[in-house]
Amino acid sequence: MSLVAVGILGLIALLAIIMLGVPIAAAMAAVGVIGTLMMSPGASVFSLFGTATVQALSSQDLIVIPLFILMGGFAIVAGLSSEIYRLAHAWIGHLKGGLALTTIAACAAFGAICGSSVATTATMVQVALPEMRRRGYSDALIAGSIAGGGTLGSLIPPSVIMVVYAILTQQNVLDLFRAAIIPGLVAVLLYFIAVRIFLLRNPGDGIPMPRAPWSERFAALGYARLTLAVAVVMLGGIYSGIFTVNEGAAVGVALVFATCLIRQRLTRANFADTLRRAAANIAMIYLILIGAEIYKSFLTLTGLPAATVAWVGGLDLPPIAIVAVVIVLYLALGCVFDAMAAMILTMPFVFPLVVGQLGYDPVWWGIMNVMIIEIGMITPPVGINLFVLAGMRPDLKLREIYRGITPFILVDLLRIVIFLLFPGLMLVFV
Repeated sequence: MSLVAVGILGLIALLAIIMLGVPIAAAMAAVGVIGTLMMSPGASVFSLFGTATVQALSSQDLIVIPLFILMGGFAIVAGLSSEIYRLAHAWIGHLKGGLALTTIAACAAFGAICGSSVATTATMVQVALPEMRRRGYSDALIAGSIAGGGTLGSLIPPSVIMVVYAILTQQNVLDLFRAAIIPGLVAVLLYFIAVRIFLLRNPGDGIPMPRAPWSERFAALGYARLTLAVAVVMLGGIYSGIFTVNEGAAVGVALVFATCLIRQRLTRANFADTLRRAAANIAMIYLILIGAEIYKSFLTLTGLPAATVAWVGGLDLPPIAIVAVVIVLYLALGCVFDAMAAMILTMPFVFPLVVGQLGYDPVWWGIMNVMIIEIGMITPPVGINLFVLAGMRPDLKLREIYRGITPFILVDLLRIVIFLLFPGLMLVFV
């Protein structure tokens, strides 16, 4: 059996194991070890565990991940999400579908502090859903705005998944954050349009509220001053070059933690719970990266990634058509696997193809990758944001969730097309 055939069998086995419910980190490590033993029976494969573990734990770049996760956890304790929602509600809540627009704006703002799509979605279920229901919004519009807006947690910097991409591909994290500015703004605008599309088809939904007086708007602005200060200091310091990304993340954690103390929101119970949740998420990401390193070593030995690149490069297709095919495959994969699993599984094949063979900018592809993964997070049947929404509120029917999310998926596809045809738009600030 050829080495490439062993690589193909290993890939099929990995997908099958994950489909059976085995955690992705364990699946990748097992396939990597067994595959390496098949090719080299006398190889000291278990040394791969030590090498990959030391590499992950000693990486300076990875420090930013636990910091961002901690910051998101303490931001929830500090009640920053409620402040952001109140601020957005005061300024745009009077528009048709204003609470849906408010939810999307709040998701974007909270994503700039939290860095996680799942955490943003889960938080907005608690903050936005009760208010929207009280105002008579349909379950479909509620579900669409929360699940769709929640994906902005992955796109609006800082983003944990961008950090993982940067580490896997050895890119500059700050370049990725800068490249995400315009796509993030475009995403918010298109999601506003998605709400309008939904309301055109359901004109009785999204009844506007009375316009808030200017005194109330400025009161909401003053109430959210600590939240705004955290975002301005952290992101302003990172983008201006005053802080490195790691330093900015550390400053963000300190500011959010101080906000918890100032508001007397921190108790022994929620402090311990925040640390436990953060530790679980951090451990999961580190284990995935360790398993991915072992699996990547196996794939490199088989020569399958290089063979894939050579085969695709031999096709008589223009580069943009090949990238379009890759995007379609990603969308299909996103319906089955979660975001990080889809990115890590495909990285050994896709990155050398898109960047090495076709010559596309690695920063551009990183943001495209995140945007494609976002769509997978809200695409039935296994969109993780949809699972979070349905799990937290079992009274939401899946039929209504799918109906509400459809306009958001459509505008997401439009956004992919825009940045595929005009890649330079994304790199303006890089």
